[in-house]
Amino acid sequence: MKQIIVLIVSLFLHVSVSAAQQNVLFIISDDLTATALSCYGNTICKTPNIDRLAAQGTRFTRALCQGTYCGPSRASFISGYYPHATGVLGYTSPRRAIGDRATWPQHFKNAGYYSARVSKIYHMGVPGGIEEGGDGRDHNKGDGADDPAAWTEKFNSPGPEWKAPGNGETLEGNPDGKRPVVGGNTFVVVEADGDDMVHSDGKTAAKAVELIQKHASKPFFLAVGFVRPHVPFVAPKKYYEPYLPYDKLPLPQKIAGDWDDIPKPGINYKTIVNMKMDERRQKKAVGGYYASVAFMDAQIGKVLDALEKSGQAENTIVIFTSDHGYHLGEHDFWAKVSLRDESAMVPLIIKVPGKKPAVCHSLVELLDLYPTVASLCGLEVPARLQGKNISRMFDDPKHSVRAAAFSVAPTSKGYLLREDKWAYIQYEEDASKGVELFDMVKDPKQYTNLAAKPEFASVVAGFKTKFAAKMKEVRANDLGQN
Repeated sequence: MKQIIVLIVSLFLHVSVSAAQQNVLFIISDDLTATALSCYGNTICKTPNIDRLAAQGTRFTRALCQGTYCGPSRASFISGYYPHATGVLGYTSPRRAIGDRATWPQHFKNAGYYSARVSKIYHMGVPGGIEEGGDGRDHNKGDGADDPAAWTEKFNSPGPEWKAPGNGETLEGNPDGKRPVVGGNTFVVVEADGDDMVHSDGKTAAKAVELIQKHASKPFFLAVGFVRPHVPFVAPKKYYEPYLPYDKLPLPQKIAGDWDDIPKPGINYKTIVNMKMDERRQKKAVGGYYASVAFMDAQIGKVLDALEKSGQAENTIVIFTSDHGYHLGEHDFWAKVSLRDESAMVPLIIKVPGKKPAVCHSLVELLDLYPTVASLCGLEVPARLQGKNISRMFDDPKHSVRAAAFSVAPTSKGYLLREDKWAYIQYEEDASKGVELFDMVKDPKQYTNLAAKPEFASVVAGFKTKFAAKMKEVRANDLGQN
C-alpha cells in the first residue's frame, strides 16, 4: 500500500512539473480573416499547415479581437487589458499605462522561460517597418511600440515588400492603370521573383526554426509574427499559381442598398467606392490575399515541422491567431477597422498537450490568452487581468465563460457587444452617431440593421444598458492602484 501511495505521489509531482515546464509557441498572422482558411470552410484558399494544427488542437469559431486594427489589438492581448483600460487606442506600447506590471511574455520570462520575439508581435509598421527592419514605432509620436522588457532576445525580419522584383500592380485608386506600384497601406499585388527567403516571412520562419532547435532543452516562450497577408500582397510567384486566372475567383454577394440602413460611421474606411476598384481589380485583390495567406501557411509549416523534429511537440502549447479579421468585399467593405464579424472575429487555434482535438463555438476574446496559457503552464494568473481563463474548454468545448464578447474600433469610435443571438454596435459612448443591431441567427451575414425598427426597441435599450455596464467594468481596473 505504501508503495502505491509513493507511486501516486510521484506521478502527481511528475505531472505538475511537466505542466509547469510546458513551452509556448505563439504564432500570429497579420490582417487574417478566418474566412480565408480551409479549416474554417474556405474551399478555394488552401492552408494545409494551419489545417494540420486545427486537426490536432481546439479550433475556436467565435473568437473576437478587442481592437479592430493592429496597435490596439496587440497592446491589449499582450498587456492583459482592454484598449480603453490602458488608453492604447493607437500604435504605442502599453508600458506607460501598465507601469511595471508584467506583460504576457514577460510573465513567462520572469518565471525562468527563454522569451523571444521574431518579427511583428507588438505593432510594427507594414510595409515601412519591415523595409527598415526596425522594432516598430508610433506613427504619430515616434515612440517604440515594442517592449524590450518582454523579451530575452528579439529579432526582426526585413524584406523588400512592395519593392520586390516581380510582376506588380497597384489595385487601389488606380482606375486608369497609370499609377505605379506604391508603398504604404495600399492594395498592391506583387507576384514576386525569387524564393521564400527573399521576404520577411521566410526569414521569420527560418529564425523561428533556429530558435526552436537552439532552445529545445529548456522552457521557452517563442512569439512568431508573420506579416502576411497584410498589404502589400507580396509572395513568390508559385503561391499565386492556384489562384490564376484571377477572373475565376468569386466575390461576395452584393445586396442593393446594403448601406442604406446603417449609420455613416458604420461604412468602413475602405470601400469599393473610395478604392475605385472595378471587378477585375477586386478579384485580383482576393487572389493576391489568398496567395499571401498560402505563403504564410507554408512558413508556419516549417515552424511546426521544426517543433516536431525537436522532440518538444508533446510538451508545447501552440497558439495560432491573428490580430483582427479582414473584409474581402463583403458589404463592399475591404480591409479591417469595421466591427462586422469579418473584421472583428479572428481565427484561433490552440493545441494543448494531452487534450483531444475539438471545435469550440463558445465566445472567447484574445484577451483570454494571457490568463489561460499562464494557468495551463502552472504559472500564477494575476487577478488584475481583464481576460478570462478558458482552460476548461479544452476538456469541455461546450463550456462558456462569457455571455458577450467586446471589441472596439477607435477610429470610428465604435463599440461591439457580440452575443450568441445578437451583434450590437454603437458609435460614440452615448450612441449619438448611430446604432446597429443584427440577428445573428436569422441574418448571419449582417445585411439587415434592426436597430430602428420599433419591435426591437427593447432589445436596443437592453444593449445600451449592457454597454454602459461593460464600459464601467473595462475602466474599473484602476491601473494606478493595482
